[in-house]
Amino acid sequence: MKQFPFLSLKHSLLLLRISVAFIFITHAAFRIINDTIAQFGGFLNTKGLQFGIAIVWAITAFEIIGGVLLALGYFTKWLSAGFIFMLLGGVILIHASLGWFVGEHGTGGSEYSFILIMALIVIASANSKTVK
Repeated sequence: MKQFPFLSLKHSLLLLRISVAFIFITHAAFRIINDTIAQFGGFLNTKGLQFGIAIVWAITAFEIIGGVLLALGYFTKWLSAGFIFMLLGGVILIHASLGWFVGEHGTGGSEYSFILIMALIVIASANSKTVK
């Protein structure tokens, strides 16, 4: 009889990869559905970046396309690196100034980005051929 978590390492890594991909895909979809791309682009412009709306569209496309490819197990190392780079940019531009905590102890901090980065490091470290 298997013990908790009742999954092999191979299946746990597969579940992690699909779950992280799902987070990015839904994050981007929510941005499109709620029509917040222009608002986010304007925010990036206030942070000194030019072409904020174009940057947000690029981020959104990467989250959707990269998320689907990540879930399917393609280019996991490269996509993980891209997502980590994107998350670090978010921490620098947005989350670090809001503190560490996201939930009950804070608003919009870095802890969520930190754990996603750690998960992406695990995904990038896994041999994608053994977890498809």
